[in-house]
Amino acid sequence: MTTSYQVMTIPTNIEDRNYQDRILQDVSRTFALTIPQLPPSLYPVIGNAYLLCRIVDTVEDDNGLSSEQTRKFTDMFIRVVSGEIPAEAFAEALYPLLSTHTIPAEHDLIKNTPAVIRITHSFNATQRNALERCVRIMGQGMADYQDCESLAGLKDLAALDRYCYHVAGVVGEMLTELFSDYSDEIGRNKQTLMALSVSFGQGLQMTNILKDIWEDRKRGACWLPQDIFREQGFDLADLRPGISDPRFHQGLAVLIGIAKAHLRNALTYTCMIPSKEAGIRRFCLWALGMAVLTLNKINRNRNFDEGNQVKISRQSVKATVLLTSLLARQDWALEKVFAWTSRQLPEVDILGKKV
Repeated sequence: MTTSYQVMTIPTNIEDRNYQDRILQDVSRTFALTIPQLPPSLYPVIGNAYLLCRIVDTVEDDNGLSSEQTRKFTDMFIRVVSGEIPAEAFAEALYPLLSTHTIPAEHDLIKNTPAVIRITHSFNATQRNALERCVRIMGQGMADYQDCESLAGLKDLAALDRYCYHVAGVVGEMLTELFSDYSDEIGRNKQTLMALSVSFGQGLQMTNILKDIWEDRKRGACWLPQDIFREQGFDLADLRPGISDPRFHQGLAVLIGIAKAHLRNALTYTCMIPSKEAGIRRFCLWALGMAVLTLNKINRNRNFDEGNQVKISRQSVKATVLLTSLLARQDWALEKVFAWTSRQLPEVDILGKKV
């Protein structure tokens, strides 16, 4: 039976909107920078979508929760978003169980889940459906992968593709759904954009995986695909911080090249957004530009042993923002900038074979 939570459109209030704006600043400087570039009608829903995903991520990452608790709260939150159960029940049950591993801003976010959900339930049916689908696929997929976390790595590149879809590709699909709902002109290319959006998400996620190799290992996880490194003669079981094995570095090069190929698709996606929608283009371009710069740092320093060593500087972020904003409407210029900034990255086709 469909509950009243599902069918009602709940008016949002200024306190909830102010909270959403504030907590975005606290949980993600990057998204707090990019989301305001969006058109005013998209800014609230995409900001809310990010917070929903961040709540799922908080549940999955808190090492104080058992596997059973993680799955329980993930399933519970999926039902909260779809309106089957009240958000207060979720927040009151989870908040006291969070560990110090979870940052204070995320503690605050969980405590104030009802405010976030009130905003979620204020959107139109198409927007709510897109958010609900994303949270459901992401939550179920991340819970499944948490059960098989280990230092052995993922079985193969196909497993990495599936993981990236659950944590990032589905977000690209959600954004495309929201963009298409916002603009009929964007919606005319929806089918093509949907496929490219999954690739866009994978490029960003692979960049994060490569940057966070050593931080992930500290908590017992490795998202690198075994087959890519086995082809180079390297066993991920032998992976240690500070390793200088050229076989491992060559495996990294293949993954960097695959990420680059996905980011090239991200540029194609961005250029399919009408040039008059400069705000949406900036939203995409800033994430794309920072990912390319991060891949460059990883590529130049393949023996890094902590993420801070390959983190791009604030100056680089500012330069990316300035340049892509100036060129946001000019496809030919964006193509040239991508080619120039990624010229030193390995060339690998989307299947992971060198070309």
